[in-house]
Amino acid sequence: MKIRIPCGGEKVEVKVEGSRVAGVIQPDVVSVGDETETIRRGIEQPINFKRFDEFIADATDLLFIINDYTRPTPTAKILEVIYPKTKDKNTRFIIATGFHRAPTEDELNYIFGNYRDLLKDRIHVHDARKDEDMVYLGVSSTGTEMYVNKIGVEAHKLVTIGSVEPHYFAGYTGGRKSFLPGIASYKTIEQNHKHALSPRAQTLVLEGNPVHEDMVDALKTIEEKEIFSIQTVLDGEKRVYHCTSGHIHDSFLMAIEKAHEVYCVDIKEKADIVVAVIGYPSDIDLYQSHKGLESGKLALKKGGILILVSECRSGIGDEAYHNLLAGSRTPQEALQRIKQDYKLGYHKAAKIAEVATWAEIWGVTGLEDKDLERIFIRPLHDLQQAIDEAIEKKGETARILFIMDASLTVPKVVGGRRL
Repeated sequence: MKIRIPCGGEKVEVKVEGSRVAGVIQPDVVSVGDETETIRRGIEQPINFKRFDEFIADATDLLFIINDYTRPTPTAKILEVIYPKTKDKNTRFIIATGFHRAPTEDELNYIFGNYRDLLKDRIHVHDARKDEDMVYLGVSSTGTEMYVNKIGVEAHKLVTIGSVEPHYFAGYTGGRKSFLPGIASYKTIEQNHKHALSPRAQTLVLEGNPVHEDMVDALKTIEEKEIFSIQTVLDGEKRVYHCTSGHIHDSFLMAIEKAHEVYCVDIKEKADIVVAVIGYPSDIDLYQSHKGLESGKLALKKGGILILVSECRSGIGDEAYHNLLAGSRTPQEALQRIKQDYKLGYHKAAKIAEVATWAEIWGVTGLEDKDLERIFIRPLHDLQQAIDEAIEKKGETARILFIMDASLTVPKVVGGRRL
């Protein structure tokens, strides 16, 4: 059986005996209509909120909170619908980077499309480390000190543009994430993300998830601010499948129902080997690509082999998680160190270390071998070789599952044995 794997902008063909293939899964195929009309309809029918035209009518200034390059949010397509309505308004745009790096020029072009040059003088890139840009708003019920970019606080009205996908510790992206971590300070994000160490902080889980609940609670510090939220759900080809708008929480929850239809894929049983293939834009670095491990582990038997396939064109990403793992002799030691002294990024290290305690992690990436070996990932340079060696190691009855776009595709066991 031949399987074509997207890797670094190319297609790599691998061969596997058909009887060994447990499946090739990816976001479910859904019916996508005219994308512009889908967006327009979603914006014109807000959920538990005033209409967009009414919302902007008396706005003295509008701030658009925009996702950064790590999300496939169709910001440019949304601007095509709403910009004609707001072009005569005093508008600004802030890119909600959280604690990610600033976007490159190419990434800014990807985010804003044809509007890049038109809006360039009104685009601000959030920098969580610039304390002078932050204002203090109060404390959440769990003790998170809410420092937020003053641009967001000073604006008369806010418009958030997001996309809703599974997230490995917040449950889902979208909605409340535009603020925390989107435009929050490094200190605030660090306090919130420490909750990611909780066993309830996992993919698809909102109820009882302390990361999600802290984000929602933190928003109460600006509850007097009028916010119009626009949330999209994309299909496997990054086309707009659904759009909701209106109340920031209600529009987010409604979008989740549609996100399930795309991203949650049923499998009969777990596999001995899982190949997690990372798609654009999550293949930018190892920090973002790790999300594929979180999906892959859901479909992997204990003691199995998880093969991560990602270009990682920008390297390892934020270094805190990598340094913590590289400075530990075993995954267990890393987990113990994280419990003793948490720093932002250590939640990523904890997730990798946890998988490494019960499975083997192999990587076919563009990274240097030493960058993987030091964090309990075996580097390989050829995907066919990795698959062949994994099958040989796991034996004659080994079954292998391929997860395409693994940062978004969430496998769910619905039958068979649960191991």
